[in-house]
Amino acid sequence: MWIFLALVMLVLAALGYRYWSRKQQRAVLLQTPLSDHQRTTIANLVPIVRRLPPDLRAALDGKVNLFLDQVDFVGCDGLEITEEMELSISAQACLLVVNSDLWYDNLTTILIYPNAFKSRQRRQSGYVVTEKEVVRTGESWDRGPVILSWAHSRQGAMNDRDGQNVVFHEFAHQIDDLSGRTNGVPILSEGQSFAEWEHVFLTAYDTHVRAVESGHRTVIDPYGAEGHEEFFAVSVEVFFERPQALKSDVPEVYEQLSKLFRLDPIAWP
Repeated sequence: MWIFLALVMLVLAALGYRYWSRKQQRAVLLQTPLSDHQRTTIANLVPIVRRLPPDLRAALDGKVNLFLDQVDFVGCDGLEITEEMELSISAQACLLVVNSDLWYDNLTTILIYPNAFKSRQRRQSGYVVTEKEVVRTGESWDRGPVILSWAHSRQGAMNDRDGQNVVFHEFAHQIDDLSGRTNGVPILSEGQSFAEWEHVFLTAYDTHVRAVESGHRTVIDPYGAEGHEEFFAVSVEVFFERPQALKSDVPEVYEQLSKLFRLDPIAWP
């Protein structure tokens, strides 16, 4: 009996030490600045970070370090992964969570294709299941991985004012999934009201769908009419890249996203 208890205590102690060690490592990474070379590379490939206030630039460094330590980048179709790819994608992903407690807890792998890639899409309507092959620039799976086209990821980062960014889009899905379901309702920030979020986004979504069906131009990409989760993801793209346009068109959506991410991109220089 005593031997068994001793073994249990040893196991618990080992688990406790492992948890403490990981927590310490995480804290160190979050406080570690990027090298000048890494910062320059990110500034060149992801120009939106140049507009970040100094305190957010420091926070971004730490989160990029943590992201690089956590995630494996895997090249597909013969693509050789480079430091530029890792830094560009990491910086874009971490920009979404640079000032919040949200984190990509379940993500360990990012698959990168040279360009757009083929994917099998499965849909079920009642007892009828259909499958078809579609061409995509990005995918986000529940609990990971994230799959990206490097050509589109690079272009989306370089053009930071068109409201279209595939990395922001797919990582918005990852944030959405942290709640347990990818349904357009992420884990809200402290003080945010679920009822208010639901009212704002359902109202905006219904208005968006009607506008798209009527052929009207919309600030939020028409793809957002595909479902609540897609409306959330494309709204995130516009929030970061065309914040003034989003606030002018749908101020309530901008306000909710500003509270969620604890950011106000309009105020960035």
